[in-house]
Amino acid sequence: MPTLVIVESPTKARTIRNYLPSDYRVEASMGHVRDLPQSASDIPAAVKSEKWANLGVNVDADFEPLYIVPKDKKKIVTQLKEALKSADKLILATDEDREGESISWHLLQLLKPKVPIERMVFHEITQEAIKKALKNCRDIDEQVVRAQETRRILDRLVGYTLSPLLWKKISWGLSAGRVQSVAVRLLVNRERDRRAFKQGSYWDLKATLEQAKKPFTAVLVTLAGTKVATGSDFDESTGKIIAGRNVVLLNAQEARNLQERLLGKPWQVTAIDERPVTRKPYPPFTTSTLQQESNRKLRMSARDTMRTAQSLYEQGYITYMRTDSVHLSDQAIAAARSCVEKLYGKEYLSPSPRQYTTKSKGAQEAHEAIRPAGNTFRTPQETGLGGREFALYDLIWKRTVACQMADAKQTQISVQTQVEDAGFRSSGKRIDFPGYLRAYVEGSDDPNAALEDKEVILPPMKVGDRPNCTNLEAISHETQPPARYTEASLVKMLESEGIGRPSTYASIIGTIIDRGYAQAIGNALVPTFTAFAVTALLEEHFPDLVNTSFTSRMEQTLDDIATGEVKWLPYLRQFYLGDKGLETLVKERESQIDLAKARTVELEDLDVKVRIGKFGPYVEKENGNGTVTASIPQNVTPADINSEQIEALLQGPNKIGLHPETGEPIYLKIGSNGYYFQLGDATPENKKPKTASLPAGVNPENVTLEMAVNQLLLPRTLGVHPATGGKIQAGLGKFGPFIVHNVSKDEKDYRSLKAGDDVFTISLERALEILAEPKKVGRNKSKQALKELGSHPADNELINIYDGPYGPYIKHGKTNVSLPEGQSVEDMTLAKALELLATKKPSSKTSRKSASASSKSTTTKRKTTTTRSSTTKTTKTSRSKAK
Repeated sequence: MPTLVIVESPTKARTIRNYLPSDYRVEASMGHVRDLPQSASDIPAAVKSEKWANLGVNVDADFEPLYIVPKDKKKIVTQLKEALKSADKLILATDEDREGESISWHLLQLLKPKVPIERMVFHEITQEAIKKALKNCRDIDEQVVRAQETRRILDRLVGYTLSPLLWKKISWGLSAGRVQSVAVRLLVNRERDRRAFKQGSYWDLKATLEQAKKPFTAVLVTLAGTKVATGSDFDESTGKIIAGRNVVLLNAQEARNLQERLLGKPWQVTAIDERPVTRKPYPPFTTSTLQQESNRKLRMSARDTMRTAQSLYEQGYITYMRTDSVHLSDQAIAAARSCVEKLYGKEYLSPSPRQYTTKSKGAQEAHEAIRPAGNTFRTPQETGLGGREFALYDLIWKRTVACQMADAKQTQISVQTQVEDAGFRSSGKRIDFPGYLRAYVEGSDDPNAALEDKEVILPPMKVGDRPNCTNLEAISHETQPPARYTEASLVKMLESEGIGRPSTYASIIGTIIDRGYAQAIGNALVPTFTAFAVTALLEEHFPDLVNTSFTSRMEQTLDDIATGEVKWLPYLRQFYLGDKGLETLVKERESQIDLAKARTVELEDLDVKVRIGKFGPYVEKENGNGTVTASIPQNVTPADINSEQIEALLQGPNKIGLHPETGEPIYLKIGSNGYYFQLGDATPENKKPKTASLPAGVNPENVTLEMAVNQLLLPRTLGVHPATGGKIQAGLGKFGPFIVHNVSKDEKDYRSLKAGDDVFTISLERALEILAEPKKVGRNKSKQALKELGSHPADNELINIYDGPYGPYIKHGKTNVSLPEGQSVEDMTLAKALELLATKKPSSKTSRKSASASSKSTTTKRKTTTTRSSTTKTTKTSRSKAK
C-alpha cells in the first residue's frame, strides 16, 4: 500500500513527487480545508439561531471556533479521504510555519486517519532536502497550532465586531482589521502631514570650477562664516526657518547680487578631507526585505512578489519565502562562496564565511533566509525562467551571493573652496575596491553601471590651489512635503514598529487597496477620503486599536502564546470581554457616535464640508438657495484638495453648446471617475441621458463642441455581419479605437483599428476586412501563469490563472473566466474554478464597469451640480492561506 503525502498546492505536489519513492502518492489540499464561516450561508442550521453564529466564535464557551468545510473544499476533502483508504501511512508535508502547521492539524481533524501519521517539514524542495525531511519527521506542534488559532480568532473578533459599526456609521462594505486599520492610519497620518506642510523657499549658488582642465562642481555652504540655509533648516508646519537656527536665508535678489559680486573674483582651495569608508554587504533576504527591494527595484507589489516567490519555491528554485530569519546554512554559505570565487575571483570573497543573526525577537519561522535552493546555486541564466520569475530569482541570487563577498572600500572626499567671504564645498567619492558591489547594488538592476554612477571623481588638488570658475549660477529651491508611503516604505515601517507578520503584509496592503482605503498612484499609496473618515472614528472611539505601540504589544503577546509564555484563553477573555474589552467598548460607543460627524472628513482651511456618501466622497456647501453638493473625482486626494478645486466642482456642469442636429444642450461634467460629456438634461421621460467619457489625455479646457458631438456618436453602428447577422460597431476604449462584432449574445469579437483608420469615419466594408484577418495571439498566451490550479477532470488539460488587462482570469483551453469580485488569486482553488468554468460566470470587473457607466448618467436625489458613480462593495473576512 502506498504512503499518502499531502501538501498545499498542485505545483508543490508535482515538484516533490520527483524526489519521493515510487510508492508514495502526493495529493494537494488546495490550502486550508477548514475555516471559520465566510458568509451566513456557511453557518450550519443547528447553530444559526445562536447569537454568536455570525461571529463564528462562541465567546461564551471559551471562544470555541466554529469550523466548517467550505463548499469548494468538500470535494477535495472527499478525494483525500478516498486516497487515505488505500494508504498505509499519512505524511503531512505542509509548510513549516504557523499557517502550515495549522493546515496539517485541520487535515488531521477532518481525515481522522487510522494509519500512522508523521509531520514532514522542509524549507526547500530539492532531492537532498526531501530525503533528509523523510528521515526526520515529527509530530504536529500543538502549541504553534494554538497560537495560530488564537491569531485567527482575534482577527475575526476585531473584524466582525468593528466592521458592522463602520457600515452603520460611515458606509456599507467597509472593514476594520487588527493590522489593516493601523496600516491605514499610517497612510492617513502621512497625508495629514502633507496637508499641514507649508512650503519654504531658499536660494544658493552653484559653481562650475576647473582644475588642471578638469571640471567639477561646488555649492555655497557659508557666507561670512555663517551657514547658508538648506531644506533641513525649515519648519514643515510653518514654511519658516526653525527657531534658533543661525543660518543665512538668501532670497532671489540677494542670491543674484552675491552672484554678481563673486563673478571674476579669485578662488582658492582652503581644505581637503579624505575619509575612508567601509561598506559591508546586506544580509540575505527575509520576507519583508524581499518585498521592499522587489517594490523598489522591480516595481512589483508585495502581493505580486509573494505570488511569484511562492511559485519559485514550489518549483524548487528558492527556499521557503515566509521567513524572518537572515540565517544561512553551512551548505548555502559554501554554495554562495563557490559562486563568488568562480564568477568574480578569490579577491572578492570575504576573508571568512559571513553568518548573519536575526535581531527580531518575534522571528518565529524556523528556516533560513530566502536564497536559491540546493547545495549549489544555479545562475539566473541556467534556470530557464522568464519574466517576473527570472527577475525575482535574479534578485535573490545576487543578494545571497553578495552577502559572502568582501567589503566595499571607498573614500569620501570633501574639498572646501573660498571666494571672498563665500565658502563652497565639493563632494567626491572614489571606489577603491568594489567588493560586493560588483554583484549587488541595492536599488539598481545593473551593478556595473551603478558602480560608475556611485563614483564622483574630483581632479587632484591641494590646499592653496586656485581653480578657475567657468560658471556661477543662482539656484532656487523649494522644500518638499513628506513623501507618501510606497509599498516598500510601508512594509519597512510596519516591520520596524512590530505590527503584524511580514508574511501577511502582502494581503494587508492588497486589502487596503481593494477596500478603497488607498489608491496606488504610481508607486505611492494614497489614502482616500474614506480612509480619513474611518481613521478619525477609530482614533476617537477606539484609540488602542489604531495605536502602533498597542498593536505591537498585541503582536508580541501572540508570539508569546506560541512559546507558551502566555495563556491564550485569559488573553482573549480580557481583550474581548473585559471591562475595557472590545465588545464592551463597541456597545458603549455605538450610541455616542454621531452619524453626521462620522461621515464628515475634517480638513482645515476649507469653508465646505467633505462627506462620505453612498456614491463616494462629496463636498457640501450652503448657499442662498439651500445645500449644494458635488462629487469629488477619484484622482483628487485629501492632501491636495483646495478651495479652487472645490469652487470648480460646485460651479456645476459646463455647457459646451447645443447639439447641431437635436438642439439639446451638451454638458461637460465631472463625476467620481473623471470628466464626461452628457447630452441633454435628465427628465422623468429621459432618466438616463446619453454620456461619453472625455478622451484620455485631453485637457478639459481644450474641449470643443465638435469633439463632444463626435464622442457622443460612439459607439457607431456600422451595420451587420453578412455571415452572422451580428451588429458591428466602432468605439473608443481603454486601449484605443476598436471595432466589435457582436457574434452572439455571449460572444463578442474585438479588434483594434489599424494605423490610418478613423473610428469616426471607418466603413462597414473596412471593418469586415479587419475582422477577416487572423486574430493576433494575445500577450497573455505566452505569459507565466500566476497560479496553476490543476487538470480539468474531463480532458486533463491544465487550468491556470493569468494576469490580463482587466485583472486575473482563469483559463481552460479557449475558455476564459474573470475572477469574481473579492476573490484573490491565492484563494482560488481547482473546485472553485471548475464551478466558474461550468457556469461561464460573467466578469465582475465588467459588471462594475457597466454599473459605473450606468450610474454616471443617473442623477441623484439630492440637489447636486454633478453626479457620483455608485460602486457596490462586499465585506469578507481575511482570507485563508492557499498555496
